[in-house]
Amino acid sequence: MAEISTFDVKELLIGFQGQEITLDKIRSELQIERGTKSYDAVRTIVFRLAEQKVLRYLSRNTYKVVRPAKPVSVFGTDRERRPPYPLVFPRDFDTGMEMDFACAVVIREGDLVTVGGVKSKGKTTLCLSVCGENIDKSPVLMGNEYTILGDNGYEPAPRFLGRLDSMSEWVEWTNGEGVDKFTLLPVREDYVEHIIKNRLNIIDWINIDAGRLYDIGKVLEGIKASVGRGVAVVALQKSESSSDPRGGQFVRDFSDLELLLDGYGKSEDDIMLTVKGAKEKNAPIVGKQYAYTIIGGGTKIINFREVKKCPSCQGRKFTKSGECDNCYGIGFVDK
Repeated sequence: MAEISTFDVKELLIGFQGQEITLDKIRSELQIERGTKSYDAVRTIVFRLAEQKVLRYLSRNTYKVVRPAKPVSVFGTDRERRPPYPLVFPRDFDTGMEMDFACAVVIREGDLVTVGGVKSKGKTTLCLSVCGENIDKSPVLMGNEYTILGDNGYEPAPRFLGRLDSMSEWVEWTNGEGVDKFTLLPVREDYVEHIIKNRLNIIDWINIDAGRLYDIGKVLEGIKASVGRGVAVVALQKSESSSDPRGGQFVRDFSDLELLLDGYGKSEDDIMLTVKGAKEKNAPIVGKQYAYTIIGGGTKIINFREVKKCPSCQGRKFTKSGECDNCYGIGFVDK
């Protein structure tokens, strides 16, 4: 066999772009035997390719094959100026009005909307409401509690199916032939691998081990890179004492719109929504807070309105004389 060439190695590496590879792997793939001139030549070729940035050194005898990045022409071609993505946010069931903040935020293709919510404080209600309002966009649903493993494979979880049945009062989940207008995927991890490009992908919710919350940044980055001209809406868990979802700054780094859900007042069905961040907006919106009530078995949003800290107790819920009688111990009042 002729001595191995740089061309031979580069041709091999095309199939490993973005992956790690070792010198032994290269030799094995090219069927190079120990003791031959080609065996030692591989190391020299790999050093040269690393200098050319075809490979990136990771550790002893291990490299990452660099995925080529070709320059993208911005003004050298006739670029279409695409309008904002027409994402419809949930509506107040009684008034039919879309959530107030919707008109102040701009959602673009490829954007990521994160919803950080305390347990049992409406993450699923918000996610399914977004799905229902955008059903004609053929949304994709993935969730920890949307499917169960039945006798013949995965099937809709009973509680999830019950919610869809209730929402059938105002959402047409199927087309005229009884076929789902959305795609339900039984995915609980590796979400990036299952994102459907150019579609509205809704994930309720991503579970990350407490000791590896920094991983959420890579997961969200991968979701954004995979969604193409679609949009991703991702729910995350949040503790009651925290002003951020699990993952904190790692979530904020990749969120184009960040919403937080907490309890409001003393009823489990009353929710407070905070607009934590928005990368593109046409009016002051970041920091605004809203309250609403969930009824109908977690399917209907009513009495959506903006709220503010109570001027009497400054949000502390109590005054010197006891529980604040202006906000009734809620800490907020309608604005």
